[in-house]
Amino acid sequence: MGRVAKISVWTVACLAGLMLLLIIIVAVFDWNRLRPWVAEKASEAVQRPVSIEGDLGVDWQWRSGALPWPHITVRNIVAGHPEGYASVQDGDMARIDYLALDINPIPLFSRHVEIPRLEIGDSRIALQRNAQGDNNWAYERKKAREDEEPGWTVDLQSIALRRVEVQMTDEARKLDMLTRFNSLDTGARDGYGMDWESSGTFNDAEITGGGKVGGLLSLREGGTPFPLQGEVSFGETRVAIEGSMTAPRGLASLDVGLKLAGSSLSDLNALFGLALPTTPSYSTEGRLLAMLDGDEDIWRYEDFKGVVGKSDLRGTLEYRVREPRPLLSGELASDLLRFRDLGPLIGVDSSGEGKGESKKKPDDDGRSQPADKALPVARIGSETWDMMDADVRFEGKRIVRDENLPLDDIQAHVLLKDSVLSFEPLNFGVAGGTLSNTIKVDGQGDVLHADMAMAARGLQLKQLFPGAESMNASFGQLHGDAKLRGSGDSIASLLGSSDGELSLALSRGTISRFLMEAAGLNVANVVFVKLFGDEQVMLECMVADFAVKDGLMRTRAFVLETEDAVVTMEGSVSLKNETLDLDIRPQNKTLRIFTLRSPLYAKGSFKNPDVGVQAVPVAARAGAAVVLGVVATPLAALVPLLNVGTDDENECSALRGDKKTGGGGDGAKAANERPAGTKKANRSPATVHEDPIPH
Repeated sequence: MGRVAKISVWTVACLAGLMLLLIIIVAVFDWNRLRPWVAEKASEAVQRPVSIEGDLGVDWQWRSGALPWPHITVRNIVAGHPEGYASVQDGDMARIDYLALDINPIPLFSRHVEIPRLEIGDSRIALQRNAQGDNNWAYERKKAREDEEPGWTVDLQSIALRRVEVQMTDEARKLDMLTRFNSLDTGARDGYGMDWESSGTFNDAEITGGGKVGGLLSLREGGTPFPLQGEVSFGETRVAIEGSMTAPRGLASLDVGLKLAGSSLSDLNALFGLALPTTPSYSTEGRLLAMLDGDEDIWRYEDFKGVVGKSDLRGTLEYRVREPRPLLSGELASDLLRFRDLGPLIGVDSSGEGKGESKKKPDDDGRSQPADKALPVARIGSETWDMMDADVRFEGKRIVRDENLPLDDIQAHVLLKDSVLSFEPLNFGVAGGTLSNTIKVDGQGDVLHADMAMAARGLQLKQLFPGAESMNASFGQLHGDAKLRGSGDSIASLLGSSDGELSLALSRGTISRFLMEAAGLNVANVVFVKLFGDEQVMLECMVADFAVKDGLMRTRAFVLETEDAVVTMEGSVSLKNETLDLDIRPQNKTLRIFTLRSPLYAKGSFKNPDVGVQAVPVAARAGAAVVLGVVATPLAALVPLLNVGTDDENECSALRGDKKTGGGGDGAKAANERPAGTKKANRSPATVHEDPIPH
């Protein structure tokens, strides 16, 4: 054997011996001696104190390649909270009972750690945020210096979780939830990598849920969809999602089917940071899209359909996270809305399914509707108005209060900005006419300040009260205007403090007791029966004008004219106390014999009105009849019982300043020449006087 050959043999033998010696040393080496060094490096990497309280072991496995692969196992790893963080609860941030990983040895020569699989089992991780807003999961990325040599790189290719629990505690949001994760079979075709199960509390409400998600490292692959599926119950609210999420270049996007159901939309406020009103039970289903960049996240609930109570609702809503407040915008539509489903929005107790079935539940302040009050006293909650701004448009085909009051062609533009809620406009089609409203409610203070302008045009009474058609009635049109402003925290207090004016005009048609009952006008119903009996009466017109000051409505003018009578009214109506103090004065237009028609009064409360005949005028007429019966012929005794009437054929026309056409005698001529706002003379056999009626 030559010298070169001998040197080569000895060299190979030495290397083999060294390799064998190294393998023997590695095989018998106590790897626990490296625990302090490994813990130190781990602490630097995760920026938290890390200690290894269990065994550190290495097994060697032959795979592809010329070198064996190390299989490393670590027991009882403990990670503490970041330095300076005030922990919410006692205990460490993480305790990992079992951790195992394989390392490909070849890339180590190029300062690269390739980990094909990392397995974590029987572990508990505590994610916390305290009341000051500090959290324990923040991680500071360190920038490498230009003169610093490139460090080691790590490629983690897959993670498997076995009985891993994550406890999420957020003092600021009152969240305390435990979620358990377990990896699924990696060969599953649906793309799901883990299942999860959650339980806990949020804002003192119980949370339970479960579902499946993709592999833990799927999101880092950018365009690869990360599947999501699950259902969560939050109190009486149920949320179900199914779809996917991606994170291309750091901008996360979400595309899932979303189903929501619960007892009230207001329950979503605490869950999603919204400012939705109290409603009956609801359910919706649609597509949820999101673009999440951390600065101005955009959530879009697209083409959803649902029901609120028994009302249908559909549309698209967008929620944009911004400063100083998020913005909710979108467009909604409905084919049929029930008033009882909308009543809670304005503090109206509409929980009953029919008249007289209101449950009168107390509101959040413990207020219940008093039995002797007609105006709603329930508080209009504005606490959530500062949580967000809103710009939402709504169109509806029909709103139904009951069978006798349908509203159609609803158009509303809802604006909420800086705790000021506006409806600009809120318009309805009502009984062949229109009802236009502009409402503004300022909720910046403890007391609401509201302004309202309303205009009613061309309301067909025959359509407004369709039940009267069975009486073969012919109705006219109703017109009205109102401007009111008030302060308070309920419908009752807003109206009870209101200032403004209200006017109403009713053209020729028919008035009946049925119409009064259908409108729910208890006082008018009683007055009508007192004046005309229980029958239908042809109505020439009606004009009413009220001034409102501090909740007190005073009549500036009120004239109701039928075929044979003119009725005027003076007095006041207190919206604050819900009381009446009215004088009603009827006067016949044609000759009536044996009539005791006399002025009436309407007093008492809205719920229990007292309507009766004024005693003094009746006694005066009866007394005059007795005197005339003694001093004159028996025929003369009938004179005080005769109501000769007036010569005015259209008292409302005179009040409105309308010009009549054609003849009409001296009285009619005087009516035409009389200035607007002046009441014509009332004539009787004993007196003739003229009273002005301000307009």
